[in-house]
Amino acid sequence: MTEIDAIDRKILRELSRDGRISNLALAERVGMSPSACLRRTAALEKSGAISGYRAVLNPEKTGVGFVAYVTVGLNQHTKIAQEAFERAMAQAPEVRECHNITGAVEYLLRVEASDLSAYKHFHTEVLGALPQVNTITSYVVMGSPKDERG
Repeated sequence: MTEIDAIDRKILRELSRDGRISNLALAERVGMSPSACLRRTAALEKSGAISGYRAVLNPEKTGVGFVAYVTVGLNQHTKIAQEAFERAMAQAPEVRECHNITGAVEYLLRVEASDLSAYKHFHTEVLGALPQVNTITSYVVMGSPKDERG
């Protein structure tokens, strides 16, 4: 499969809303026979358009009471500094997302912690202790009226 057509987009949209939907229900929603829908879904998986399925977690039920987006500027703009920073972020369980971005800083993180005290520990003892880090700016999430991450 080389190109994603309108039917594939419908399948992807439905699966992004509910990755546990049965093939029969999916086929009905996209207007296909179950066997054709199953073939399309398998082809989307094989092509890499669908790279996996995951659970959407309830922060309150999993002990996450604090979420912040954090921008990080590095003090050196080298590949070695970036790789070291990215390795550290991969090891930090509080970091749920790490994006290398353009602009005034190099990274945007989504950080989840149990509370402000736990975030302060991460900010000071983990992020602030990294020799590559020059600036840290935290944006505390007050609410999420729209969140379509899977």
